[in-house]
Amino acid sequence: MFSKAVVNFVVLAAAQIAAASSCTRTYTVQSGDICDSISAANHVSTYQLAVVNYPNIDPGCTNLVPGSTICLGNEGEDCQTTYVVQLGDTCDGVSSMAYVNNTILYLNNPQINADCSNLYVGEVLCTASTVIVPPAPGGGSSTPSSTVPVVPPPSATPADPGYSYGDGGDGEDDLPWCE
Repeated sequence: MFSKAVVNFVVLAAAQIAAASSCTRTYTVQSGDICDSISAANHVSTYQLAVVNYPNIDPGCTNLVPGSTICLGNEGEDCQTTYVVQLGDTCDGVSSMAYVNNTILYLNNPQINADCSNLYVGEVLCTASTVIVPPAPGGGSSTPSSTVPVVPPPSATPADPGYSYGDGGDGEDDLPWCE
């Protein structure tokens, strides 16, 4: 049991060292932090925070440890132009407000589904005018994979009150990334 814990620690430490080699900004987790509050305070999108810390932060962002250091952005892939989603926001509205077209908004935030129905209040979006999104781990592509889930917190309020998260009646979880 102890040797398994040591092996897990060594693997985690090696992954953090590898990730730190290209990390240009870091943050020390405080008690009470959640991924969206860290993202908003440090101008980093929710998606970017999840990708650059994959797999060290779990999909629900429930395993943050006060005192630990996480990466906020990697060299050349660090979007610092962000917007925090408010009640009633739509992709068209966010694009218009940020002076970017929808294509760029979707490319920088690949967790947004095709009809933009999965925005939630407090989610932090990259609103840069050029594509800066880090690639999803393992694929080298900016298209998210099922290995990098960005899941709204259980208490998340949809930006569009007519939409609810979870099983949309189709037997599939309606998770916030393009399928």
